[in-house]
Amino acid sequence: MNGTTTAPLRLGTRRSKLAMAQSGQVAEAVRRLTGRPVELVEITTYGDVSREHLAQIGGTGVFVSALRDALLAGEIDFAVHSLKDLPTAQPDELVLAAVPRREDPRDVLIARDGLSFEELPAGARIGTGSPRRMAQLNAWARALGKEIETVPVRGNVDTRLGFVTGGELDAVVLAAAGLTRLGRIDVATEFLSPDTVLPAPGQGALAIECAATAASLATVLAELDDPHTRAAVTAERSLLAALEAGCSAPVGALADLLGDGQAVTEMRLRGVVGTTDGSTLVQLSTTGPVPASHHDALALGRELAADMLDKGAAGLMGERAH
Repeated sequence: MNGTTTAPLRLGTRRSKLAMAQSGQVAEAVRRLTGRPVELVEITTYGDVSREHLAQIGGTGVFVSALRDALLAGEIDFAVHSLKDLPTAQPDELVLAAVPRREDPRDVLIARDGLSFEELPAGARIGTGSPRRMAQLNAWARALGKEIETVPVRGNVDTRLGFVTGGELDAVVLAAAGLTRLGRIDVATEFLSPDTVLPAPGQGALAIECAATAASLATVLAELDDPHTRAAVTAERSLLAALEAGCSAPVGALADLLGDGQAVTEMRLRGVVGTTDGSTLVQLSTTGPVPASHHDALALGRELAADMLDKGAAGLMGERAH
């Protein structure tokens, strides 16, 4: 073997404990595939150092651009992102080589005293930095005939859990996938049904990206791709892109694959947009054949978005930086 095939592959990752856990799992899979060592290259992104709330700094993209810059500069060979952090437009110079099988896409509640959402007292303080979660939690509370207070929080998982154990908040809402990857899912007091709280588009999925010029690496990484996950997140992100163009309210989306136990036959795509106070939600779903191509998955998302905009989503204003 010559030196080039055994040179370590450099995997770019954010420095957070969660990002390192996610990237470590991908690194192990790539080692098994290629027989080559994989080294993690830690990169600090703007989203990691900024103390502003994510809604203020724009949310998507802030955790991604430094990793993409490193890819384009040749400092790393590939990068792992949380798919929900990726902007919906894919740059031509980079390729989304793989979307591995998705973790549980749901949100979870971590509440004091093991409480569920419905057991929380009136006026309960619930921490989340996500306008999407705020909109749906406030709407849920309203439907139950009670008021809650959603409190913007930032920080890593331990920081957020500390707000509950320290008594500052009654509960926080986090993604199930992140807690699972950290080995901490046992702290969840309730899994929030997508019937009540739809996750962020792409939540629970990872994106493995490399330079478009690295064709042979992209081919190898593609073996980690899960076609069903890719179809689902493509439809969700297409819905997001079309809604972002037409309204500024926060978006939740989930594509489920439906089948008879033997084979997957249909895909159901659900979407929601709402005002952060939960006073108005526009929720719709559509079910159709499993998309046979990337184009079909994009079309499914665009069609549902058009229906949602017709139903009033275009008139909703949310908290989103432009």
